[in-house]
Amino acid sequence: MEEEKVFQIALSLVPQIGIVNARRLISYLGSAKQVFHSTTSVLQKVPHIGPMIAHEVKSNLVLKEAERIYSDCIKERIQLFFYLDEGYPNRLKQLYDAPLLLYFKGNVNFQQEKVLALVGTRKATEYGKEITYQIVKESIDDDVLFVSGLAYGIDIALHQACIEMNVPTIAVLAGGFQRIYPSLHIKYAHQMMELGGIISEHPFHQKPDPRFFPMRNRIIAGMSDATIVVEAAEKGGALITAEYANNYHREVFAVPGNLQKVFSEGCNRLIQKNQANIFTDWLSCKEQLNWQSNPNKIEKNKSLLWSQLTDDESQILALLHQEKVLAMDEMAWKLQKGINQLAMLLLNLEFQGFIKTLPGHRYVLK
Repeated sequence: MEEEKVFQIALSLVPQIGIVNARRLISYLGSAKQVFHSTTSVLQKVPHIGPMIAHEVKSNLVLKEAERIYSDCIKERIQLFFYLDEGYPNRLKQLYDAPLLLYFKGNVNFQQEKVLALVGTRKATEYGKEITYQIVKESIDDDVLFVSGLAYGIDIALHQACIEMNVPTIAVLAGGFQRIYPSLHIKYAHQMMELGGIISEHPFHQKPDPRFFPMRNRIIAGMSDATIVVEAAEKGGALITAEYANNYHREVFAVPGNLQKVFSEGCNRLIQKNQANIFTDWLSCKEQLNWQSNPNKIEKNKSLLWSQLTDDESQILALLHQEKVLAMDEMAWKLQKGINQLAMLLLNLEFQGFIKTLPGHRYVLK
């Protein structure tokens, strides 16, 4: 098995071979090892495999490099997933341009029932970051795996929100793991390892390259059931991801934005051209994807949150359970608390999803 892995790495390194030709060779010859053990004349009998590719396959250079890469993977505890492997992401496996080989570091189930890409501009506004945070928060009970690209702006806002709320998230890189870009986000990449991880089609030592970023976006879209674009200018990586998702017949959602803001132009244009569904709220998005909530997890999360409440917060909830609806001033009198202190407690409970506000500063249990 180890020997076959080395040959699989080597096949992915052959210059000019391309994903389709590499798969074609495997299909005709049975394994990566058999590809390299075949003669030049046998290789050229495979359709579209000419003398140049056959010569590159027979070169010892890629095999020596593959051995070095495999050694790095063992040392760094990097998992390798060839496109025929059981562990390779099923959603990607269906695509004609899926990577031949994936390098992964972390702990996650690629075959999770719900996988969602969330992308956007590197120059995110506070509005975009808040929407991103809200999407993660509202999806907690739905067991979603989030995918993005670790870039500045919306990407890292997603990863940070997932880390904070213990939601699994994967970052797709445009280079190897030794040279994570941007370097400022290396700490977040490490924090994802326990519940998520980092993935790339490039070996450990590969430097990030501008050519790799659009290709990285196809993996983000291809790994996911749907893509949400939060903020985007008229051109940029987020729109490339949306284009890939559309080409793969995956759902695309776009968050509508202010018509006067440059980073709303891309999302508004996607909606205008019917290239994306309008994203208004998580519940509507979930319904369009036909995703059901996990009732067991909802109860578990509620129990966990209840156990973390302060005595003051528990008193408020107990009172609302008894009275059904209460105005803030009446609640302050019943609990003998100052209005400012009570306002802060109510805001925190609302943020955690326990209560909601009604007109007239009245509150009810959610």
